[in-house]
Amino acid sequence: MNVGAFYIPKDEPPGEDAYFICAEEQTVGVADGVGAWALSGVDAGIYARELMINSVAAIQNQPNGAVNPKEVLKEAHLKTKAEGSTTALVVTLIGHHLHAANVGDSGFMVFRGGKLVFQSPVQLHEFNYPFQLGSHHECDPPSSAEELSVAVKSGDVVVVGTDGLFDNMHAHDIADVVKEGQEEGVEPQQLAEAIAQVAQKISQDSSADTPVSRTASAKFGEKLEGGKPDDITVIVAYIV
Repeated sequence: MNVGAFYIPKDEPPGEDAYFICAEEQTVGVADGVGAWALSGVDAGIYARELMINSVAAIQNQPNGAVNPKEVLKEAHLKTKAEGSTTALVVTLIGHHLHAANVGDSGFMVFRGGKLVFQSPVQLHEFNYPFQLGSHHECDPPSSAEELSVAVKSGDVVVVGTDGLFDNMHAHDIADVVKEGQEEGVEPQQLAEAIAQVAQKISQDSSADTPVSRTASAKFGEKLEGGKPDDITVIVAYIV
């Protein structure tokens, strides 16, 4: 994987998102600290960042070229001592397959020839209440992580992100930016930045048709219009 990333915090840096790129083991991860902790005076971004740091450390304990994302999350969760909680996703490339472990509503998409060929599912207890790893006994255990395996080909584009991306951009919107980036021959980091900036613009549009507004209405009977301002993390990987 040839990888690049871009992050736009909703307010002041560093925000509540975190991510890592472990190029030597072809592994990436994202985490989105749960904002509700702010009501208790806790910055969940600290938990998210610590979990990602511990994930990189856990990868070093994995067999070379055979990272197990779920085991990475288990070890990282065990060693993370900060107060708070976060969604978490770890994705690794082994041979011709992406392997992932996901807790919550971050996710990834695979585009081939400008078209979406895979989108990871989300884990929600209810609307705006994703599965999450954390310090509280009511948080979900790492064993709840959904494991995924997806075949990929040279030329595929993988887009990994937190819900700040996927709540605001439909798959076809992301596909348009990916296709344009491929035609222009941009690097992964440039494409990640372009996607993140579109997502940020939509998040600030009170009349935009967004995935989060559709989901709120169709699945949960909630009335929500427009975009959802949020931290936005985008990682783009070219399969080469």
